[in-house]
Amino acid sequence: MNYPVWYLPGIGGGFLIALIAVTHVFVSHFAVGGGLYLVLTERKGLRENRPEILAFTKSHTKFFLLLTMVFGGITGVGIWFIISLVQPAATSLLIHTFVYGWAAEWVWFLVEITALLIYFYTFDKMDSRTHQLIGWIYFIAAWLSLFLINGIIDFMLTPGAWLDNRNFWSGFFNPSFWPSLFFRSFFSFMLAGLYAFLTSAFLKDSRLKTDMTRYSGKWSLISFLLALPCGYWYLSILPEPAHELVLGSSPTIQTAGQYALIATIITFALILLLTIVRPALNSKPLAILAMISAFIMLGSFEWTREAARRPYVLNQIMYSHGITVAQADALQGQSFLAQAKWSAVNEATAENLSRAGGEIFRLQCYACHTIGGVNNDIVPRTAAMDFPTLTTYLRNVIHKRPYMPQFLGNDMEAAALAAYLAGDLHGREVDLAALVTPTDRGQQIYNDNCIGCHDIDIVETWAERLSLAEIITGLESLSSLNEMMSDFTGTPEEKLLLAGYLHSAAAPAVIDGATVYEQNCTGCHGKETLLDWAGNKSKTDITGGLANLASLNAMMAGLSLDEQERAAIADWILTEQRGGR
Repeated sequence: MNYPVWYLPGIGGGFLIALIAVTHVFVSHFAVGGGLYLVLTERKGLRENRPEILAFTKSHTKFFLLLTMVFGGITGVGIWFIISLVQPAATSLLIHTFVYGWAAEWVWFLVEITALLIYFYTFDKMDSRTHQLIGWIYFIAAWLSLFLINGIIDFMLTPGAWLDNRNFWSGFFNPSFWPSLFFRSFFSFMLAGLYAFLTSAFLKDSRLKTDMTRYSGKWSLISFLLALPCGYWYLSILPEPAHELVLGSSPTIQTAGQYALIATIITFALILLLTIVRPALNSKPLAILAMISAFIMLGSFEWTREAARRPYVLNQIMYSHGITVAQADALQGQSFLAQAKWSAVNEATAENLSRAGGEIFRLQCYACHTIGGVNNDIVPRTAAMDFPTLTTYLRNVIHKRPYMPQFLGNDMEAAALAAYLAGDLHGREVDLAALVTPTDRGQQIYNDNCIGCHDIDIVETWAERLSLAEIITGLESLSSLNEMMSDFTGTPEEKLLLAGYLHSAAAPAVIDGATVYEQNCTGCHGKETLLDWAGNKSKTDITGGLANLASLNAMMAGLSLDEQERAAIADWILTEQRGGR
């Protein structure tokens, strides 16, 4: 709201952040574990008096330098570039909150660069003891960079006591700091072995290739086994609802979890094969496959960590669209566009409805949704809803989708966003008059003509036993009921609307199950999904399930239907199962 964002609706800023960040993290973790691998492998070559191991170490160092310092440095800058353009508000808050932490990390990064350059260019030119000391300096600096970054990125998911005291150390040593640090450290050591699988695969000396593959595999195997309990530890400290999201209540996290499981099995199988069963089988295809599976493992972990924060980008501090919780509270019932600094439209009117809706989409929805893109495409998610249904849905989205931020803005702005989605994206009719139902218009006529003298309860009592025609007749002869009243002289349409309002106010409301479905379910479920779930259930079983949606899926915990709505949607489901009869 307070910063401009780079608008790429077909790709999505979140997807770009994930792509660049996961690639960088895969390399930067190698930069940590690989530093320890280098110095200990050099020590192994010296201890065993094997020049060929030292030659391998030197060659691996060149690969390590080019990958971590050149490519890793570029992707690191890329992360700052993309988050500053796509999530400027969150980036600003993290910088201001942890400015000294960032400064310290950059100091250690400078030490890393210097030490690694000296380590590589003095190979075979410096006494071994001093050379190894330089290697140790590199590793310590790299691990301290991980230490510092770990505290800041885990703050985004588990801010802990910082929410109350705004203390740097409370935010840095947050609840997930230690499990994440141990998990990432062991994962980086595992990657050191997997990357060495790749460089070992290029060796022409079969004995050296087998020895280095087995040696590197031990790094990966031990680290893999140590990382697993740390991952469980990390999961156990997650707060609600993040814990439930990670356990499978989020469809996107479920998908990421499936990829992670497959990748984990493949990675473990390859490590066992190349470490214990047949190190001699190491080849470029197998080493590359191990790298790909490890990349998917880490990518799934990072994706899950990001998704578990929903609807926040900084948990309980700032929503995914960059508006803080405090700002959102202040905007309740207020115009959003009037206070959005980087909107081309400052007010939603009947004349600029779709344009205003496009601005609102960019500022409130684009952080998570694309238009025709790969990630969270908004088009199929709104395909089943027309303009009035979308408007109602947006006004109540926080109660229907607890993992989405609440809609911020007034009723006209909700209609504007609905007009953009239904009209511009789906080509459907957009008519503001459709939002004013006969009951609404009848109530307005009642407010204009009757409310000054009569409370609605009195009128309801009068109308409760009358038909619509009898109410119209009564309105035309009000003076016969009370000489202080004048007969209602509105147009026939106004008489009908007023009579309809009084009749509906006096009579129990008839709820349409199809309407309840459209307003509450179509954002996530097609009709067939609902019908499949209902199966051969009775009406009692269906209404019982609808009464406790959280037990079916924790993501529906915020969606509640009253008894009449549950009965109406159950009747509609049973009718649809009979082919609409």
